[in-house]
Amino acid sequence: MKHHAPVLRGIAAALALAGALAAHAAEPLKANVIHWWTSGGESAAIKQFALAYDQAGGQWVDNAIAGADQARATAINRIVGGDPPTAAQFNTSKQFHDLIDQGLLNNVDAVAAKENWNGIFPESILTAIKVNGHFYAAPVDIHMQDWFFYSKAAFAKAGLKGEPQNFNELFADLDKLKAAGVIPLALGGQAWQEKITFDAIFADMDRDLYMKVYRDRDANAVNSPAFRNVLTTFKRLHNYVDAGSPGRNWNDATALVISGKAGMQIMGDWAKGEFSAAKQVAGKDFGCFPGFGPKSPYMVAGDVFVFPKTDKPEAVKAQQLLATVMTSPAAQAAFSQRKGSIPIRPDVDMAGFDICAKEGMAIMKDKSRQLPNPEMLIPPDVQGALQDVITNFWNKNQSVDDAQKAFASALKS
Repeated sequence: MKHHAPVLRGIAAALALAGALAAHAAEPLKANVIHWWTSGGESAAIKQFALAYDQAGGQWVDNAIAGADQARATAINRIVGGDPPTAAQFNTSKQFHDLIDQGLLNNVDAVAAKENWNGIFPESILTAIKVNGHFYAAPVDIHMQDWFFYSKAAFAKAGLKGEPQNFNELFADLDKLKAAGVIPLALGGQAWQEKITFDAIFADMDRDLYMKVYRDRDANAVNSPAFRNVLTTFKRLHNYVDAGSPGRNWNDATALVISGKAGMQIMGDWAKGEFSAAKQVAGKDFGCFPGFGPKSPYMVAGDVFVFPKTDKPEAVKAQQLLATVMTSPAAQAAFSQRKGSIPIRPDVDMAGFDICAKEGMAIMKDKSRQLPNPEMLIPPDVQGALQDVITNFWNKNQSVDDAQKAFASALKS
Protein backbone atom coordinates (compact mmCIF):
# COMPACT_ATOMS: atom_id res chain seq x y z
CA MET A 1 0.00 0.00 0.00
CA LYS A 2 3.01 2.26 0.41
CA HIS A 3 3.18 3.07 -3.31
CA HIS A 4 -0.23 4.74 -2.98
CA ALA A 5 0.95 7.08 -0.21
CA PRO A 6 2.27 9.89 -2.49
CA VAL A 7 -0.97 9.83 -4.49
CA LEU A 8 -3.07 9.94 -1.37
CA ARG A 9 -0.95 12.74 0.03
CA GLY A 10 -1.36 14.60 -3.27
CA ILE A 11 -5.12 14.15 -3.17
CA ALA A 12 -5.23 15.27 0.45
CA ALA A 13 -3.17 18.35 -0.35
CA ALA A 14 -5.40 19.18 -3.31
CA LEU A 15 -8.50 18.82 -1.18
CA ALA A 16 -6.97 20.97 1.53
CA LEU A 17 -6.07 23.63 -1.02
CA ALA A 18 -9.54 23.50 -2.54
CA GLY A 19 -11.06 23.80 0.91
CA ALA A 20 -8.87 26.77 1.72
CA LEU A 21 -9.78 28.46 -1.55
CA ALA A 22 -13.46 27.80 -0.97
CA ALA A 23 -13.22 29.18 2.54
CA HIS A 24 -11.41 32.23 1.22
CA ALA A 25 -14.02 32.73 -1.48
CA ALA A 26 -16.77 32.51 1.12
CA GLU A 27 -15.16 35.08 3.40
CA PRO A 28 -17.51 38.02 3.95
CA LEU A 29 -16.62 41.46 2.64
CA LYS A 30 -15.21 43.26 5.65
CA ALA A 31 -16.20 46.91 5.96
CA ASN A 32 -14.57 49.18 8.53
CA VAL A 33 -17.10 51.98 9.04
CA ILE A 34 -16.36 55.22 10.90
CA HIS A 35 -19.36 57.06 12.35
CA TRP A 36 -20.27 59.23 15.35
CA TRP A 37 -23.59 57.67 16.32
CA THR A 38 -23.03 56.77 19.97
CA SER A 39 -26.15 57.86 21.88
CA GLY A 40 -28.84 55.31 22.74
CA GLY A 41 -31.14 56.07 19.82
CA GLU A 42 -28.25 56.47 17.39
CA SER A 43 -26.66 53.16 18.37
CA ALA A 44 -29.95 51.34 17.90
CA ALA A 45 -30.25 52.88 14.44
CA ILE A 46 -26.75 52.16 13.10
CA LYS A 47 -27.11 48.53 14.18
CA GLN A 48 -29.81 48.20 11.53
CA PHE A 49 -27.31 49.02 8.79
CA ALA A 50 -24.76 46.66 10.33
CA LEU A 51 -27.31 43.83 10.46
CA ALA A 52 -28.45 44.44 6.89
CA TYR A 53 -24.86 44.51 5.64
CA ASP A 54 -23.99 41.27 7.41
CA GLN A 55 -27.10 39.59 6.03
CA ALA A 56 -26.09 40.69 2.52
CA GLY A 57 -22.81 38.81 2.80
CA GLY A 58 -20.62 41.40 4.45
CA GLN A 59 -18.94 41.77 7.81
CA TRP A 60 -19.52 45.16 9.44
CA VAL A 61 -16.58 46.33 11.55
CA ASP A 62 -17.94 49.12 13.72
CA ASN A 63 -15.74 52.13 14.42
CA ALA A 64 -17.87 54.50 16.49
CA ILE A 65 -16.16 57.72 17.59
CA ALA A 66 -18.00 60.10 19.91
CA GLY A 67 -18.40 63.56 18.44
CA ALA A 68 -18.90 64.49 14.79
CA ASP A 69 -15.79 66.67 14.58
CA GLN A 70 -13.62 63.96 16.12
CA ALA A 71 -15.04 61.25 13.85
CA ARG A 72 -14.50 63.32 10.71
CA ALA A 73 -10.97 64.24 11.79
CA THR A 74 -10.14 60.57 12.42
CA ALA A 75 -11.49 59.57 9.02
CA ILE A 76 -9.54 62.31 7.22
CA ASN A 77 -6.32 61.48 9.08
CA ARG A 78 -6.65 57.81 8.15
CA ILE A 79 -7.40 58.63 4.52
CA VAL A 80 -4.44 60.98 4.22
CA GLY A 81 -2.22 58.61 6.22
CA GLY A 82 -2.79 55.67 3.87
CA ASP A 83 -4.99 53.60 6.21
CA PRO A 84 -8.47 54.49 4.96
CA PRO A 85 -11.65 53.01 6.39
CA THR A 86 -14.07 51.39 3.98
CA ALA A 87 -16.60 54.15 4.60
CA ALA A 88 -16.87 57.25 6.76
CA GLN A 89 -19.78 59.39 7.87
CA PHE A 90 -20.13 63.05 6.94
CA ASN A 91 -23.07 65.41 6.97
CA THR A 92 -25.05 66.11 3.81
CA SER A 93 -23.04 69.21 3.07
CA LYS A 94 -19.84 70.47 1.48
CA GLN A 95 -17.75 68.89 4.26
CA PHE A 96 -16.31 66.15 2.04
CA HIS A 97 -15.86 68.16 -1.16
CA ASP A 98 -12.21 68.88 -0.40
CA LEU A 99 -11.60 65.12 -0.39
CA ILE A 100 -13.23 64.90 -3.81
CA ASP A 101 -11.06 67.75 -5.12
CA GLN A 102 -7.93 65.95 -3.89
CA GLY A 103 -8.92 62.68 -5.56
CA LEU A 104 -9.23 60.85 -2.25
CA LEU A 105 -12.70 59.32 -2.70
CA ASN A 106 -14.06 56.53 -4.85
CA ASN A 107 -17.33 57.21 -6.63
CA VAL A 108 -20.28 54.83 -6.47
CA ASP A 109 -21.65 55.63 -9.91
CA ALA A 110 -22.33 51.96 -10.66
CA VAL A 111 -24.59 51.64 -7.62
CA ALA A 112 -26.31 54.97 -8.31
CA ALA A 113 -27.09 53.90 -11.88
CA LYS A 114 -28.30 50.43 -10.93
CA GLU A 115 -30.50 51.73 -8.09
CA ASN A 116 -31.76 54.79 -10.04
CA TRP A 117 -30.67 57.37 -7.48
CA ASN A 118 -31.30 60.17 -9.99
CA GLY A 119 -34.93 59.19 -10.23
CA ILE A 120 -35.54 58.51 -6.55
CA PHE A 121 -33.61 60.93 -4.33
CA PRO A 122 -34.69 64.56 -3.73
CA GLU A 123 -32.93 67.17 -5.83
CA SER A 124 -31.45 68.91 -2.77
CA ILE A 125 -29.75 65.65 -1.76
CA LEU A 126 -28.51 64.88 -5.27
CA THR A 127 -26.89 68.31 -5.42
CA ALA A 128 -24.87 67.52 -2.30
CA ILE A 129 -23.65 64.04 -3.29
CA LYS A 130 -23.16 64.44 -7.04
CA VAL A 131 -20.08 66.43 -8.00
CA ASN A 132 -18.80 66.87 -11.55
CA GLY A 133 -21.25 64.24 -12.72
CA HIS A 134 -20.13 61.55 -10.27
CA PHE A 135 -21.71 60.19 -7.08
CA TYR A 136 -19.24 60.39 -4.20
CA ALA A 137 -21.49 59.61 -1.24
CA ALA A 138 -24.40 57.40 -0.25
CA PRO A 139 -27.10 59.43 1.53
CA VAL A 140 -28.69 57.55 4.41
CA ASP A 141 -31.26 59.89 5.94
CA ILE A 142 -33.02 63.21 5.78
CA HIS A 143 -33.04 65.21 8.98
CA MET A 144 -34.79 68.45 9.68
CA GLN A 145 -32.67 70.27 12.20
CA ASP A 146 -35.15 72.78 13.61
CA TRP A 147 -38.04 70.76 14.99
CA PHE A 148 -39.67 71.99 18.18
CA PHE A 149 -40.12 69.14 20.66
CA TYR A 150 -42.14 69.59 23.83
CA SER A 151 -43.15 67.66 26.91
CA LYS A 152 -46.88 67.05 27.13
CA ALA A 153 -46.59 66.82 30.93
CA ALA A 154 -44.72 70.13 31.19
CA PHE A 155 -47.21 71.85 28.88
CA ALA A 156 -50.09 70.54 31.01
CA LYS A 157 -48.37 71.79 34.17
CA ALA A 158 -48.08 75.26 32.61
CA GLY A 159 -51.70 75.19 31.40
CA LEU A 160 -50.73 75.13 27.73
CA LYS A 161 -53.33 73.45 25.57
CA GLY A 162 -51.90 73.85 22.08
CA GLU A 163 -48.77 74.51 20.06
CA PRO A 164 -47.61 78.08 19.42
CA GLN A 165 -48.47 79.35 15.95
CA ASN A 166 -46.08 82.29 15.79
CA PHE A 167 -43.21 83.87 17.69
CA ASN A 168 -45.45 85.94 19.94
CA GLU A 169 -47.21 82.79 21.10
CA LEU A 170 -43.87 80.99 21.47
CA PHE A 171 -42.51 83.58 23.90
CA ALA A 172 -45.81 83.70 25.78
CA ASP A 173 -45.67 79.92 26.21
CA LEU A 174 -42.05 80.08 27.37
CA ASP A 175 -43.09 82.64 29.99
CA LYS A 176 -45.84 80.31 31.23
CA LEU A 177 -43.44 77.38 31.43
CA LYS A 178 -41.02 79.50 33.42
CA ALA A 179 -43.79 80.52 35.80
CA ALA A 180 -44.75 76.87 36.26
CA GLY A 181 -41.27 76.07 37.57
CA VAL A 182 -39.91 74.08 34.63
CA ILE A 183 -36.97 74.94 32.38
CA PRO A 184 -38.69 76.65 29.46
CA LEU A 185 -36.08 75.83 26.81
CA ALA A 186 -33.68 72.89 27.08
CA LEU A 187 -30.48 73.80 25.29
CA GLY A 188 -27.11 72.16 25.20
CA GLY A 189 -24.64 75.03 25.35
CA GLN A 190 -22.35 73.88 22.55
CA ALA A 191 -21.49 75.96 19.52
CA TRP A 192 -23.22 73.72 16.98
CA GLN A 193 -26.41 73.60 19.07
CA GLU A 194 -26.47 77.36 19.40
CA LYS A 195 -25.98 77.70 15.64
CA ILE A 196 -28.85 75.37 14.69
CA THR A 197 -31.08 77.19 17.19
CA PHE A 198 -30.17 80.46 15.50
CA ASP A 199 -30.83 79.00 12.05
CA ALA A 200 -34.22 77.68 13.19
CA ILE A 201 -35.24 81.17 14.26
CA PHE A 202 -33.76 82.68 11.11
CA ALA A 203 -35.54 80.30 8.70
CA ASP A 204 -38.92 80.65 10.43
CA MET A 205 -38.69 84.43 10.55
CA ASP A 206 -37.67 85.10 6.94
CA ARG A 207 -36.70 82.31 4.53
CA ASP A 208 -36.04 84.76 1.67
CA LEU A 209 -33.58 86.68 3.83
CA TYR A 210 -32.06 83.36 4.90
CA MET A 211 -31.31 82.48 1.27
CA LYS A 212 -29.94 85.95 0.50
CA VAL A 213 -27.53 85.60 3.41
CA TYR A 214 -26.42 81.97 3.06
CA ARG A 215 -26.75 81.29 -0.66
CA ASP A 216 -26.04 84.74 -2.08
CA ARG A 217 -23.82 86.01 0.76
CA ASP A 218 -25.47 89.37 0.24
CA ALA A 219 -23.83 92.04 2.40
CA ASN A 220 -26.90 94.31 2.20
CA ALA A 221 -29.08 91.49 3.54
CA VAL A 222 -26.77 90.92 6.51
CA ASN A 223 -26.66 94.62 7.30
CA SER A 224 -30.44 95.03 7.05
CA PRO A 225 -32.83 95.86 9.91
CA ALA A 226 -34.56 92.52 9.19
CA PHE A 227 -31.39 90.56 9.97
CA ARG A 228 -30.84 92.67 13.07
CA ASN A 229 -34.31 91.60 14.19
CA VAL A 230 -33.35 87.93 13.69
CA LEU A 231 -30.34 88.37 15.98
CA THR A 232 -32.47 90.17 18.58
CA THR A 233 -35.13 87.44 18.57
CA PHE A 234 -32.49 84.71 18.87
CA LYS A 235 -30.80 86.36 21.86
CA ARG A 236 -34.17 86.80 23.54
CA LEU A 237 -34.29 83.01 23.95
CA HIS A 238 -31.37 83.25 26.35
CA ASN A 239 -33.85 84.33 29.03
CA TYR A 240 -35.39 80.86 28.98
CA VAL A 241 -32.44 78.48 29.34
CA ASP A 242 -31.15 77.21 32.68
CA ALA A 243 -27.78 77.76 34.34
CA GLY A 244 -26.71 74.20 33.51
CA SER A 245 -26.93 74.78 29.76
CA PRO A 246 -23.24 75.55 28.97
CA GLY A 247 -21.42 72.45 27.76
CA ARG A 248 -24.47 70.20 27.93
CA ASN A 249 -24.75 67.45 25.30
CA TRP A 250 -27.77 67.57 23.02
CA ASN A 251 -29.15 64.24 24.24
CA ASP A 252 -28.90 65.39 27.85
CA ALA A 253 -31.03 68.39 26.88
CA THR A 254 -33.50 66.00 25.27
CA ALA A 255 -33.54 63.97 28.49
CA LEU A 256 -34.78 67.06 30.34
CA VAL A 257 -37.79 67.21 28.02
CA ILE A 258 -38.35 63.46 28.31
CA SER A 259 -38.43 63.73 32.11
CA GLY A 260 -40.71 66.78 32.06
CA LYS A 261 -38.07 68.93 33.76
CA ALA A 262 -37.97 71.11 30.65
CA GLY A 263 -40.81 72.24 28.45
CA MET A 264 -39.29 72.52 24.99
CA GLN A 265 -36.23 71.88 22.87
CA ILE A 266 -35.31 73.08 19.38
CA MET A 267 -33.36 70.22 17.86
CA GLY A 268 -33.02 68.04 14.81
CA ASP A 269 -35.39 65.12 14.47
CA TRP A 270 -32.62 62.77 15.57
CA ALA A 271 -33.86 63.68 19.06
CA LYS A 272 -36.80 61.35 18.43
CA GLY A 273 -34.43 58.45 18.75
CA GLU A 274 -33.94 59.40 22.39
CA PHE A 275 -37.68 59.63 23.00
CA SER A 276 -38.12 56.21 21.39
CA ALA A 277 -35.32 54.72 23.50
CA ALA A 278 -37.15 56.07 26.58
CA LYS A 279 -40.37 54.35 25.39
CA GLN A 280 -42.12 57.66 24.82
CA VAL A 281 -44.69 57.99 22.06
CA ALA A 282 -45.06 60.98 19.76
CA GLY A 283 -48.45 62.62 20.20
CA LYS A 284 -48.96 61.01 23.59
CA ASP A 285 -45.91 61.73 25.75
CA PHE A 286 -44.32 64.43 23.65
CA GLY A 287 -45.29 66.71 20.81
CA CYS A 288 -43.46 68.02 17.78
CA PHE A 289 -43.92 70.76 15.21
CA PRO A 290 -41.64 71.82 12.34
CA GLY A 291 -41.97 75.57 12.69
CA PHE A 292 -45.02 77.80 12.60
CA GLY A 293 -47.90 77.23 10.22
CA PRO A 294 -48.50 75.10 7.14
CA LYS A 295 -45.99 76.98 4.98
CA SER A 296 -43.04 76.97 7.37
CA PRO A 297 -39.78 75.96 5.67
CA TYR A 298 -38.50 72.42 6.13
CA MET A 299 -34.74 72.68 6.48
CA VAL A 300 -33.18 69.68 4.77
CA ALA A 301 -30.11 68.17 6.41
CA GLY A 302 -28.84 64.66 6.93
CA ASP A 303 -25.94 62.24 6.78
CA VAL A 304 -23.97 60.47 4.08
CA PHE A 305 -21.20 57.90 3.91
CA VAL A 306 -18.22 58.51 1.66
CA PHE A 307 -15.89 55.86 0.30
CA PRO A 308 -12.14 56.54 0.54
CA LYS A 309 -9.95 55.86 -2.48
CA THR A 310 -8.76 52.30 -2.83
CA ASP A 311 -7.93 50.03 -5.74
CA LYS A 312 -8.26 46.79 -3.76
CA PRO A 313 -11.01 44.78 -5.47
CA GLU A 314 -12.48 43.40 -2.23
CA ALA A 315 -12.56 46.87 -0.64
CA VAL A 316 -14.30 48.33 -3.69
CA LYS A 317 -16.86 45.50 -3.59
CA ALA A 318 -17.44 46.22 0.10
CA GLN A 319 -17.97 49.90 -0.64
CA GLN A 320 -20.50 49.16 -3.35
CA LEU A 321 -22.32 46.66 -1.15
CA LEU A 322 -22.49 49.23 1.64
CA ALA A 323 -23.89 51.88 -0.72
CA THR A 324 -26.49 49.41 -1.98
CA VAL A 325 -27.56 48.12 1.43
CA MET A 326 -27.68 51.48 3.21
CA THR A 327 -29.99 52.98 0.59
CA SER A 328 -32.27 49.95 0.23
CA PRO A 329 -35.94 50.39 1.25
CA ALA A 330 -35.92 47.84 4.10
CA ALA A 331 -32.72 49.14 5.70
CA GLN A 332 -33.91 52.72 5.26
CA ALA A 333 -37.15 52.00 7.10
CA ALA A 334 -35.47 50.08 9.95
CA PHE A 335 -32.80 52.75 10.38
CA SER A 336 -34.99 55.87 10.26
CA GLN A 337 -37.63 54.46 12.59
CA ARG A 338 -34.95 54.29 15.28
CA LYS A 339 -32.90 57.31 14.29
CA GLY A 340 -35.76 59.81 14.16
CA SER A 341 -34.97 60.76 10.57
CA ILE A 342 -37.08 60.19 7.50
CA PRO A 343 -35.87 57.89 4.72
CA ILE A 344 -33.90 59.23 1.81
CA ARG A 345 -36.36 57.42 -0.46
CA PRO A 346 -39.99 58.54 -0.88
CA ASP A 347 -41.08 54.98 -1.75
CA VAL A 348 -40.55 53.53 1.75
CA ASP A 349 -43.64 52.22 3.55
CA MET A 350 -44.78 54.84 6.08
CA ALA A 351 -46.72 52.40 8.27
CA GLY A 352 -44.09 51.97 11.00
CA PHE A 353 -43.27 55.67 11.43
CA ASP A 354 -44.47 58.05 14.14
CA ILE A 355 -46.62 61.12 13.54
CA CYS A 356 -43.62 63.46 13.43
CA ALA A 357 -41.91 61.42 10.72
CA LYS A 358 -45.13 61.07 8.74
CA GLU A 359 -45.55 64.83 8.81
CA GLY A 360 -41.96 65.30 7.66
CA MET A 361 -42.40 62.77 4.83
CA ALA A 362 -45.55 64.55 3.69
CA ILE A 363 -43.83 67.96 3.77
CA MET A 364 -40.90 66.66 1.70
CA LYS A 365 -43.33 66.02 -1.15
CA ASP A 366 -43.88 69.79 -1.34
CA LYS A 367 -40.71 71.09 -2.97
CA SER A 368 -41.68 74.69 -2.15
CA ARG A 369 -41.16 74.00 1.55
CA GLN A 370 -37.72 72.43 1.21
CA LEU A 371 -34.92 74.69 2.40
CA PRO A 372 -31.23 73.72 2.26
CA ASN A 373 -29.41 73.82 5.57
CA PRO A 374 -26.55 76.36 5.69
CA GLU A 375 -23.85 73.70 5.28
CA MET A 376 -25.26 72.86 1.86
CA LEU A 377 -24.79 76.47 0.81
CA ILE A 378 -21.51 77.61 2.35
CA PRO A 379 -18.05 76.04 2.71
CA PRO A 380 -17.05 74.46 6.05
CA ASP A 381 -14.61 77.25 6.92
CA VAL A 382 -17.32 79.90 6.51
CA GLN A 383 -19.76 77.79 8.52
CA GLY A 384 -17.15 77.53 11.28
CA ALA A 385 -16.55 81.29 11.30
CA LEU A 386 -20.28 82.04 11.48
CA GLN A 387 -20.73 79.47 14.24
CA ASP A 388 -18.05 81.29 16.25
CA VAL A 389 -19.92 84.57 15.78
CA ILE A 390 -23.21 83.10 16.96
CA THR A 391 -21.76 81.34 20.01
CA ASN A 392 -19.87 84.49 20.98
CA PHE A 393 -23.06 86.56 20.69
CA TRP A 394 -25.05 83.99 22.69
CA ASN A 395 -22.60 83.62 25.54
CA LYS A 396 -21.23 87.16 25.94
CA ASN A 397 -22.67 90.56 26.62
CA GLN A 398 -22.21 91.64 23.02
CA SER A 399 -24.44 94.21 21.35
CA VAL A 400 -26.65 93.26 18.43
CA ASP A 401 -24.87 95.81 16.26
CA ASP A 402 -21.47 94.29 17.00
CA ALA A 403 -22.80 90.78 16.31
CA GLN A 404 -24.25 91.95 13.02
CA LYS A 405 -20.89 93.42 11.98
CA ALA A 406 -19.06 90.26 13.04
CA PHE A 407 -21.48 88.11 11.05
CA ALA A 408 -20.99 90.24 7.95
CA SER A 409 -17.23 89.99 8.31
CA ALA A 410 -17.29 86.20 8.80
CA LEU A 411 -19.51 85.73 5.76
CA LYS A 412 -16.82 87.32 3.60
CA SER A 413 -14.13 84.90 4.80
